[in-house]
Amino acid sequence: MKMPKLADLILFENDDIIVVNKPPFISSLDEREGGDINMLRLAKQYVEDAQICHRLDKETSGALIIAKNPEAYRHISMQFEKRQVKKVYHAVIEGTHVFEELFIDLPILNVGKGTVTISRQEGKRAETWFQSLKYFKHYTLVECRPVTGRMHQIRIHLATQRASIAGDEMYKGKPVFLSSIKRKYHLGKDQEELPIMKRFALHAYEVTFKLLDGTPITIHAPYPKDFETLLKLLEKFDS
Repeated sequence: MKMPKLADLILFENDDIIVVNKPPFISSLDEREGGDINMLRLAKQYVEDAQICHRLDKETSGALIIAKNPEAYRHISMQFEKRQVKKVYHAVIEGTHVFEELFIDLPILNVGKGTVTISRQEGKRAETWFQSLKYFKHYTLVECRPVTGRMHQIRIHLATQRASIAGDEMYKGKPVFLSSIKRKYHLGKDQEELPIMKRFALHAYEVTFKLLDGTPITIHAPYPKDFETLLKLLEKFDS
C-alpha cells in the first residue's frame, strides 16, 4: 500500500488544528506491534507537536481531527469529553432497514484484545442515533450519529438490529461480491472473485466542533474510492 502524504489528505487547516480525510487501512495511533505507519506518525512528520484528538478504527475512513499544539489538543479533548463534538458516519448495512431517528442505548463492555460485547450489567453507557438515507434491494445506506465514543460502538449497535455493516465479519457482516448483485455475472475460469470492498463499509462523513476562538466549524469528508464504487454498483445493480 502506497503511503499518502499528510498534506494530500487535509480537508481543513489553521494555526492550531488540521482535519484530514483518513484513508482506510491506516491506524490512528501506534499499534502495539510498532512497525506500521499510522496517522500519528504522518502528522508528526508534518508538525512536530501533532496529537491525534480521537480514534477511527483502522479500516474506517474519514474525518480525523489533529491538534498542532498542546493547547489545541486540550481544547478539542475537552469538547470530546463533554460530548460537544458532533460526528456523522455513513455505513452500508445488510438488508433493507427503515431507521427513522432510531435511538440505540445498549451499554458496551470492552473485553480486551480488540473485542467488545453488549453488557447491561457491566457495560459503559453507549448511545447512537440511526437514520436510513437510501434503500437498495439487499442493502441500506445509513447515517450513524454516535453520542458517546465507545470502541466499535456503531458496528456493534447495528449488529444488534440484525443490520451488520457490509464486510464487517467481526460482527457477522458479509463482504459484498458483484456476483451476488449483478445478474448473469460470469467469472473467468480459474479466477477468484474479490469483494467490491476489502473492508467494512464505514466512513466518518462529517465532524462539527469549535475552534479555539469559539467559532463552530463543520468539516465534511468525501467518500474514498472503494466506498463510492460500492454505492455506484449497488445503485446500478441492486436498486
